[in-house]
Amino acid sequence: MSEDIKHAPSSAPAAQQVRRTSTQRMAGPNGWAHKYTARLLVLDAILIVVVTALAHTLRFGPDPSAQLVGQPAPGYIWFSVGVVTLWMVLLSVARSREARILGHGPQEFQRVVTASWQTLAVVAIVALVTQWQISRVYLVLAIPLGTLALLGGRAISRKFIVAQRDHGELQAQVVIVGPRRTAEQMIRRLRSSRRAGYNVIGVCLPSHEEKTLANDLSDVPVLGPLEDAANEAKTVGAEYLLLSGTDELSLREARRLGWQLEGSGVGLIVLPAMVDVAGPRMRMSPVEGLPLLHVETAGYTGSKYILKSVIDRMGAAALLLFLSVPMLLIATAIRVTSKGPVLFRQTRVGRDHQPFTMYKFRSMYQDAESRRDELAGLSRMDVGNKVLFKMKDDPRVTPVGRFLRRYSLDELPQLLNAFKGDMSLVGPRPPLPVEVADWDEDVSRRQLVKPGITGLWQVSGRSDLTWEQSVQLDLYYAENWNLGGDLVIMLRTMWAVVAARGAY
Repeated sequence: MSEDIKHAPSSAPAAQQVRRTSTQRMAGPNGWAHKYTARLLVLDAILIVVVTALAHTLRFGPDPSAQLVGQPAPGYIWFSVGVVTLWMVLLSVARSREARILGHGPQEFQRVVTASWQTLAVVAIVALVTQWQISRVYLVLAIPLGTLALLGGRAISRKFIVAQRDHGELQAQVVIVGPRRTAEQMIRRLRSSRRAGYNVIGVCLPSHEEKTLANDLSDVPVLGPLEDAANEAKTVGAEYLLLSGTDELSLREARRLGWQLEGSGVGLIVLPAMVDVAGPRMRMSPVEGLPLLHVETAGYTGSKYILKSVIDRMGAAALLLFLSVPMLLIATAIRVTSKGPVLFRQTRVGRDHQPFTMYKFRSMYQDAESRRDELAGLSRMDVGNKVLFKMKDDPRVTPVGRFLRRYSLDELPQLLNAFKGDMSLVGPRPPLPVEVADWDEDVSRRQLVKPGITGLWQVSGRSDLTWEQSVQLDLYYAENWNLGGDLVIMLRTMWAVVAARGAY
């Protein structure tokens, strides 16, 4: 990222242009889900067969007659066929190709990993029971490498889904049921994130509320009252009925709504009153027929924070050692090509609003600060974050700095901050003091954790994000982070840096 300079927020437009969205159904023999999951099944099969064949060749050469040790024991060819079949079955049992998890969230990858290690466990149990001696080299090559191949294939497939959804394709058709204000919020949120895969084709509002939505949502039809939601959903061809929090439906009426949808092919999604809460903090507890959703209080101290701090410092130390030569070359290039210090130092706000000095490689000319005001008006016209001063073609950036920014190499010195304990490897974006001065209490919650070198904002658009989107991602991370999620973000960061999306 660039040296961030606060800029006054701009007001949002009264209406936003609505991108055309496909009304093709997700479900059914002609739906996009059937076609896509069939292709995914074929891709999984090809990857597993190729990896197991490669493992056999690397361990035994081209000899197809290699036998497992033990009596009676099959040949490795037939054993591989069994492993491939078992693996494919377990991927299906784990519902790793379920349409509703494709394209977003970690569940798809988690289910692939679960099925893969279940395959290894079954193979180990079979070997124990039969006393077959299976080559460890073969297993290490086949299953771990096969798992990585599957994850890589799913990642590539997800890129296709994301690209399609960005163009309005591969959506599930949804009718929202609930009060007007909540329905409008849901529509805007789903429209701003087409990658979620839900296209709103209508709403059902309480009888006493006016039957029109806000001007920017005038293209969404109001189908009828809440009581007729099931029939209206069937009529317009909805695939899901999204029931948001409303006092207009009693517990009994909500249950009857579910009954009315039985056999119709329309699914029911219930939106809890509390949003932006991740799965690890939620527990479902059925009590007297009531599905009570327990939400654990977000904590900001304890063993997992100590472990995160240890991992941050050890990881930063290892990366500084590994990247020492490239960082020295970058420092030399900066020193030779422009006047000024190698490092850019700036005060940022850390955990619990404590200020600290953040380090970056200098990417601008020395007079950058004095030229800020003359460029402020131009920055308003740039697409992206309207609160921070961001320009896609900032003339204050040096040629070397432009390259460093493009691939986020200017941020490498922040590893020193992580080693010192000022920052984390993964966390919210480190804000400027002038930004924090204008925050309300809600936004300030992002400072309950250490800011990060990378984070959800880094892998979700970077400088192309609006201020509201950036805040939403930071708050979500602060309350729901976990070490597994941090690992996923770091892996996604590698791709975001290589692709140079939103970097300027």
